[in-house]
Amino acid sequence: MSASGTPIGTSSGKPRILTGDTPTGSLHLGHWVGSVRRRVEIQPSHECYFLLANMHAFTTRTEDSASIRADTIEIVRDYLAMGIDPQQSAIVLQSEVPAIAELTFLFAMLLPFNRVMRNPTLKTEIELKGMGDKFAFGFPLYAVGQTADILAFRAVSVPVGEDQVPHLELTREVARRFNQVFCGVPTDIEDHEHEQHGGVFPVPVADVGRVGRLMGTDGKNKMSKSLNNAIAIADSAKDVQKKVNKIFTGRQSPTEPGDTSNALFQFVECFIPDAARVAELKDRYARGDNIGDGHIKAEVAEAINALLAPMRERRAQFEGPGSDQRIIDIIMDGTRRANRLCEETLLMAKAAAGLKFWPRQLQLG
Repeated sequence: MSASGTPIGTSSGKPRILTGDTPTGSLHLGHWVGSVRRRVEIQPSHECYFLLANMHAFTTRTEDSASIRADTIEIVRDYLAMGIDPQQSAIVLQSEVPAIAELTFLFAMLLPFNRVMRNPTLKTEIELKGMGDKFAFGFPLYAVGQTADILAFRAVSVPVGEDQVPHLELTREVARRFNQVFCGVPTDIEDHEHEQHGGVFPVPVADVGRVGRLMGTDGKNKMSKSLNNAIAIADSAKDVQKKVNKIFTGRQSPTEPGDTSNALFQFVECFIPDAARVAELKDRYARGDNIGDGHIKAEVAEAINALLAPMRERRAQFEGPGSDQRIIDIIMDGTRRANRLCEETLLMAKAAAGLKFWPRQLQLG
């Protein structure tokens, strides 16, 4: 049951989606435009599960478990601030869904190691974080774990940012492989027909946000807290203005024709809602029509603050004494619902793979 007593689950008749975030600190505008805005939009029409991937955080922060716990709670504050409604959507704690761990081990048998390591997102993260060859075995394993995150819920689509699409392609490969090896689904069957031919798992599709990759305030890299180029959902109006002022363009003069493909104009297009004003700014900037970066940054900051103002108000309702427990109660409710579904999936997968010897009943929370 939801917090309001309304049932949410397998009888909804709505298409099911699963997506989530690894707890690495507060969420930022890149998360909003890349995925969370889409989640908020489809809540009424979809059966939604949003995963707090706290076990994945251990792949690079094993000795920082207290911070991972705190970050997990902060992410939920940001979810609620941005408009995720726990009465419509289940917020789920990964470490309390045992089926995910069991499926991860099973799916690891279906993937060659070199295929996992070809994942471009893994390669990029290894380079950005300077891991060399010293990363834990669990680091590449988390790519397999992400396939279990999604398939445990038998999700048909996954709202993701552009950088997560390679992970989803691995998930699609695992779904096909499992259905072919253990369920007898022919190799020439179209992806959307796998369940009709006896497959346990749907082959999920990516639902990429309107902005697949938001640049950070450094004007060079994707927005990321670890790169110190992010505007957080929880930032004050003054902090937003300061950070927007740092957006680098390289332009020297308001009469110098500017490149409207730069990071500043991605912010213009993402956050200024008036299309006519966006077109006017782009035209004047491209011609060098006496319009400086500072003027445009002021408009961008004003638009971002207008977007964040109601989010700040909602977030404030989940801060202060006793708020952590309120958030944990929301997570527990969503995780109970998730376990009912994921245990059903695990039973189906074990039966297909010849691993079911007797029924089991799991109760958590």
